[in-house]
Amino acid sequence: MSPQPPRLVVMDVDSTFITGEVVEMLAARAGSEELVTEITERAMRGEIDFAESLHQRVATLTGLPDSVLADVLAEVEPSPGAAELVTEMRARGWPVGLVSGGFIEIVRPLAASFGITLTRANALEVVDGRLTGRVSGAVVDRAAKARTLREYAASVGIPMERTIAIGDGANDLDMVVAAGFGIAYNAKPLLCAAADAVVRDRLDAVLDLPVFAS
Repeated sequence: MSPQPPRLVVMDVDSTFITGEVVEMLAARAGSEELVTEITERAMRGEIDFAESLHQRVATLTGLPDSVLADVLAEVEPSPGAAELVTEMRARGWPVGLVSGGFIEIVRPLAASFGITLTRANALEVVDGRLTGRVSGAVVDRAAKARTLREYAASVGIPMERTIAIGDGANDLDMVVAAGFGIAYNAKPLLCAAADAVVRDRLDAVLDLPVFAS
């Protein structure tokens, strides 16, 4: 029996590939965690525009030294089953990508530690060693995530119908719908309603879905 052609697996990062929200971890150092958590929850439920929510949250980080990024990176915890999922994908020769409404300063080194090279996220603006409270460039919102999925697929030569997208909130909606198979992981009701499958607890539980056998 010949092996099946590979699939591309693209995952959100905050509260999907990792257990927490990096912006909240940064906000804890700025004294704005309660406010930022409230805004994050509203954005994930789809109650407010993601880009606006990101600008509001990042503004609370103004003045933090950029050294906090390394501190937060050291505290990031991969979701249960994340390492096992990536290991299995590597064994199969299936490419994996990460796309995040979080920050590339965390996502890129995190991805590198798992051998993942496909990454996209927002960049925090830093001047004189301190966060300005702004992001550099266009915000990675739900539309950008869907575009990124298509770009990743094109870059690795895998058709869209063989893509799998995994996320947890409203910002992942377009990507999950655009993918050949969309998975809601520990997700908000809005995304669960749109996804092809819903998975709880461990991330590698997705391996039990039929799409991973075909």
